[in-house]
Amino acid sequence: MACMKTKPRILTGSLDRSYPPLPVDYVNIIEKHFEIVYHKDFEKDPDHFQDISAVLWRYGPSIDEDLLNKLPNVKIVATVSVGYNHLDIPMIRNRGIKLSHTPNVLNDAVAEMGLTLMLASARNLVRFTEEYKDGAYPERAPVNDVTPQFSGSTLGIVGMGRIGYTLALQAKAFQVKILYHNRTRKSTAEEKAIDATYFSSLNEMLPHCDFVMVLVNLTPETTHIMGAQQFKLMKKTAILANCSRGQTVDQEALVKALKAGDIGGAALDVVTPEPLPKEHELFKMPNVILTPHISSQTRKTRCVILKRLRLPTAPPIDRSVFSIFIITNC
Repeated sequence: MACMKTKPRILTGSLDRSYPPLPVDYVNIIEKHFEIVYHKDFEKDPDHFQDISAVLWRYGPSIDEDLLNKLPNVKIVATVSVGYNHLDIPMIRNRGIKLSHTPNVLNDAVAEMGLTLMLASARNLVRFTEEYKDGAYPERAPVNDVTPQFSGSTLGIVGMGRIGYTLALQAKAFQVKILYHNRTRKSTAEEKAIDATYFSSLNEMLPHCDFVMVLVNLTPETTHIMGAQQFKLMKKTAILANCSRGQTVDQEALVKALKAGDIGGAALDVVTPEPLPKEHELFKMPNVILTPHISSQTRKTRCVILKRLRLPTAPPIDRSVFSIFIITNC
């Protein structure tokens, strides 16, 4: 079949070129192969864009039946993320539309962010920085204002997938004792490489941990996997970190646990909802670090994401973002 001479149109969830969901470095590359249609323009006149043949999503409005009914010629939906819990997979598949995501490209970046959050929380880095800037310390910080220490501590990883395993490898440089809870146990060789101890029961693992890192996929089973019961089981000095999805932590229970002193602190790259309302109590707590879902936001990772979009079905099909160009343009 002969290829079209004009660029195929691709719809993005971004409202316009400047809106955050689509990074400008993505735009510059994608525009070499596609005419990008921004969601704001599409909604003004959907009939004008009947020939859109691909959807490239990061964040934005839901990809629902109403949207796809307006896109009769779409052949592929590509999400610029590892997770695809925000997509109605059965509905999209039933329409014969291909799906693509970016697995196994965020391991280093997300694990690095998790490590950063735990180190920053362990050393009260944000609080000390803010107080120093405000002139709270004419010399040094008060001699008795001491912090925990990550080195030599015990880290419990909830979800030992690719990212969890990468985090464990990084944490070993700090002589950290690794415990983990996962749906399935790693092989003996994999456990030996990180000197990890497996717990089939999350609740049995938690009392041993100085730090707890949540890295599970969001599913009905993992929603609120960390809740009031789990916080009661943790050490009063323990720090909870989350780089998975905000819904994996019962946020209301977390606030209560922090207020009651059931745990020592929290470091969260994900919350519910996103963004968190400015008046939310988590913003007011000095023992909480919040970052705006930036675990994968590195230049290196963004470049790899653009080159590796795969279908979330077996067998995996490794295809670059430009294979969307082949699918839609030929």
